[in-house]
Amino acid sequence: MTGSDGTVIAADYFQSYSVVGLLAVGGVLFVAVAFGSGKLLRPVVPTREKFLTYECGVDPVGDGWAHTQVRYYVYAFLYVIFAVDSIFLFPWATVFAAPGYGATTLVEMFIFLGFLTVGLLYAYKKGVLTWT
Repeated sequence: MTGSDGTVIAADYFQSYSVVGLLAVGGVLFVAVAFGSGKLLRPVVPTREKFLTYECGVDPVGDGWAHTQVRYYVYAFLYVIFAVDSIFLFPWATVFAAPGYGATTLVEMFIFLGFLTVGLLYAYKKGVLTWT
């Protein structure tokens, strides 16, 4: 809102920020009350079993260090590469539909897909894609 001389009235300007501030304070209070009441209402009975590491119902036995084969990481890496490819395809399709960008974006996409194809052929040639 503006005054008669064209200046913005400060009360109206800060009113919108006060609503946001009140919501933030209310949210913080809600979380604090929820955690506080949980701490007051829960039973506290520490036992030896409660301090053990728990993993899927299996008791921890032996060393905590386990060897994992590298090929699983390679599969994950290849998945990430193709997930990024699919993320790049959707905006590309939107820009490709815009007038005046068709040829440029088509060339860019073929370059991008060429890099992905080279990476896939390299992984195939190295035998990464064979499951043993």
